[in-house]
Amino acid sequence: MSQSVIQDGKIFIGASGKPEYLDLRLANRHGLITGATGTGKTVTLQVLAEGFSSAGVPVFASDIKGDLSGIAAVGEPKDFLVKRAHDIGLEPYTNQAFPSVFWDVFGEQGHPIRATVADMGPLLLSRLLELNEVQEGVLNVAFRIAADEKMPLVDLQDLRSLLNSVGTRSKELTTKYGNVATTSVGSIQRRLLVLEEQGAENFFGEPALDIQDFLRIAPDGRGVINLLSADKLMQKPRLYATFLLWMLSKLWQTLPEVGDQPKPKLVFFFDEAHLLFTEAPKALLERIEQIARLIRSKGVGVYFITQNPTDVPDTVSAQLGNRVQHALRAFTPAEQRTVKAAAETFRKNPELNTERVILELKVGEALVSMLENKGEPSIVQRTMIRPPEGRIGPVSAEERRGVIEYSPYFGKYDEKVDRETAHEMLGQRAEAATQEADAGGGMGGWLGGVLGGGKAAAGKRGQQGMGGMIGRELQRSLARTAATTIKNIIVKSITGGRR
Repeated sequence: MSQSVIQDGKIFIGASGKPEYLDLRLANRHGLITGATGTGKTVTLQVLAEGFSSAGVPVFASDIKGDLSGIAAVGEPKDFLVKRAHDIGLEPYTNQAFPSVFWDVFGEQGHPIRATVADMGPLLLSRLLELNEVQEGVLNVAFRIAADEKMPLVDLQDLRSLLNSVGTRSKELTTKYGNVATTSVGSIQRRLLVLEEQGAENFFGEPALDIQDFLRIAPDGRGVINLLSADKLMQKPRLYATFLLWMLSKLWQTLPEVGDQPKPKLVFFFDEAHLLFTEAPKALLERIEQIARLIRSKGVGVYFITQNPTDVPDTVSAQLGNRVQHALRAFTPAEQRTVKAAAETFRKNPELNTERVILELKVGEALVSMLENKGEPSIVQRTMIRPPEGRIGPVSAEERRGVIEYSPYFGKYDEKVDRETAHEMLGQRAEAATQEADAGGGMGGWLGGVLGGGKAAAGKRGQQGMGGMIGRELQRSLARTAATTIKNIIVKSITGGRR
């Protein structure tokens, strides 16, 4: 029986003794692709991404090693691919390039992706900075002050300036917002320096990403495949994980409720998913679980790709109905337990010893169980995954440049925009406070403060913020200099110049 890639609202994945499909109606129930390195996870990801694109569903996927970029180029009909297509009944097997857009946080291998500090929010930023509870509390106070005083937080410079102001005004702010420890402010500032050294300043700024740009349909009706170049980003795994979680949060907050649809509005592939959960605090895990549970109602399907199925917490794993398990290795007792746990996640097939098959799977083979009918998992089957239509392997630098320049977003995000934000506003406040201090009575006022009991100095104590502190220090310094000069003149006149 011949099969096409899309048939009756389903994506053809491969064949066991029968065709295996992913039902587009149930594709937003999320999924999990697991397996040891080199067993075919990336090709399976590519096959699914191509299938969604052919069905008119936009895709976002992180490209860890650059291999997935070949989806933007026409594949080669190599003998082993043609044979596999024939063996599983994929007729006709054709090769084509898919509509693709390249993105890159660093702006080197794709269009820059940026977010504002305010968009990131204190919870995700605390995760990124590895803050403790006390430091996270101070960061929450800083964000609340920015909101109350209407100061836009766009980049890390804005956040640094705001934290400086919070540290200076800590006593004043404590009565309104709770204790603000200046030591915590200093710790956060040091963490920001570390973050900047990792290149995070490239990510924070404007123009910020319009999440609707990920939902584009090509003129031929295929969904556009958005590829995040993550080879460099993976050198900063916490930044990578936080960035993708921010994207999921943004989708959840932005997209309207749509309920059950014939197909998803967007499918999101999260490679190296274990980085999202490693050492994640309880509040963050709860946020991930909440997003995974609720984002399906926005028409978004999320597929996690990782080596070990136990990398994903049970509360999240329970929501991943569509599963593809490539081969695992079991050389240690811990690995053997992992294989057993992986086998137990599938609906049993009486004709398969699932635990043994996981160890025997060849490259390009996988155990597959997809949701069917009203959402129940299908019986697990040993499946030969179909060959992709795009290229297996990366595009060249010239091909990548061509895709970038042909993109509808070429030029939209390339140049940073610098407008008046928290950094400029706080600088203006400091300057205004200094000018006010200078105009507060001149030399006579300062001398009156020194020689007349400090009334002028007392009058300035009401000034707040960094500008007020600078003005007061300048006032005190000049007053001390003037007083010393007058004293020397008086002593000299009394003693006739002798000490």
